[in-house]
Amino acid sequence: MAGGWLIGVLLEVPGEPAPLRHYFAIGHEDQGKSEWTAVDWAGRAGRVASSPAGGQEPVQAIRPLTAGKMKSLGLAQGQVRELGWRHPRRWLTG
Repeated sequence: MAGGWLIGVLLEVPGEPAPLRHYFAIGHEDQGKSEWTAVDWAGRAGRVASSPAGGQEPVQAIRPLTAGKMKSLGLAQGQVRELGWRHPRRWLTG
């Protein structure tokens, strides 16, 4: 059972030729709530893409996070962690 979610949001950033994926770790069990929370936070970094780009959806639940994974990486229930533009390998293992 998921304790949280790793979510990717495509953002249109001025000066970039294509939208970039911005990653978030969300401490909500509900996938839909996690996706909307990530969209709300992503709006601070740029404009959320309105359509798919390069085969990627504007908002994508990348993987569920177990309670153990959340604890090991310091993500509390209900907390949001902005992970940035780089592929979050630490959050994808085990």
